[in-house]
Amino acid sequence: MTDAEDGSWLDDDAGRLVRPYTVSNGRTQPSSHFDLLTMVMATGTRPHTYLGPDYDQVLALCGVPMSVAEVSAHLRLPAVITKVLLSDLVTHQALTTRAPRVVEAASPTDRNLLEAVLHGLRKRL
Repeated sequence: MTDAEDGSWLDDDAGRLVRPYTVSNGRTQPSSHFDLLTMVMATGTRPHTYLGPDYDQVLALCGVPMSVAEVSAHLRLPAVITKVLLSDLVTHQALTTRAPRVVEAASPTDRNLLEAVLHGLRKRL
């Protein structure tokens, strides 16, 4: 079992024991463009070289489509660092991306929209 799998690189009181900039080797510019709503998903292809425990965690999370913001939250990393990790995995063809769908904005007083929101809220309760 690696440190990443047993969680020893996290401390609930102190936070991450490894500073975020070290996770990305000091890089803050991803090689691919990501929006926070960009969807990422693992392709099933593993990188040929071991990239580190954070990369393994990303691939484990991305077995299903997940937004960049969600991945960042799960990793407890700033979005810019998460984007660097994701772009590395895209370069290794281990992740695929899909731009967020642009939906035409509905009127905030659209009855159908309000009913759909109400239905969704009731469904969650």
